[in-house]
Amino acid sequence: MHYPVQVYTGKVRDYPGGRPSAIEKYQVDGELMLTPTGLSGDCQAERKYHGGPDRALCHYPREHYDDWALAFPEQAERFNAPGFGENLSTTGLTEQNTFIGDVWRWGDALIQVTQPRSPCFKLNFHFEIEDLSQLMQQNGKTGWLYRVIASGAVSADAPLELVSRLSDISVHEAGVIAWHQPFDDEQYHRLLSAAGLSASWTQTLQNRRISGGIEGFSRRLFGR
Repeated sequence: MHYPVQVYTGKVRDYPGGRPSAIEKYQVDGELMLTPTGLSGDCQAERKYHGGPDRALCHYPREHYDDWALAFPEQAERFNAPGFGENLSTTGLTEQNTFIGDVWRWGDALIQVTQPRSPCFKLNFHFEIEDLSQLMQQNGKTGWLYRVIASGAVSADAPLELVSRLSDISVHEAGVIAWHQPFDDEQYHRLLSAAGLSASWTQTLQNRRISGGIEGFSRRLFGR
């Protein structure tokens, strides 16, 4: 399987009335270096929640933008790649057919799917839709994140090529287990067994198993 890709990078900016963010990204057509911390020239704000080894790249399906534009016609012009701050944009790959642990060859690099993107309140501010992050979590159109398991030169001229599929849990199903089901230790154990799952998701699921409960989402989704 091969998928042509568009590539985007961005710098951290200050937003009046909001918090610093690197969500505004720009298309890059030339060759870039990809390292364990991400693409050369790309930045993340608030590194506790964004970036890092398990979240070096963000991927968002381009076909979702048409759905968002239909749902919010007044903001339709905003729903174009890379509106969600993604580094990679494709058609044909979605949360339904992408799996936790998938290893992809991209140019000289190898990247691995680690988790769904966990929507946060900055998206509400960016699109001026007060509950957009919650809607993303509900409908599963979140995109996903990668770690870099082999650095190398990459570009928009190099398609994504699937190398290994290591689990049977799609990105969509991972979100269902984490966000939509009541406490289910058996399903948490199943997701924890998925090769490549990020450390942050591993910690969250293990904390749930220890406490026997699910943490609240309002701080992440609404900033409170």
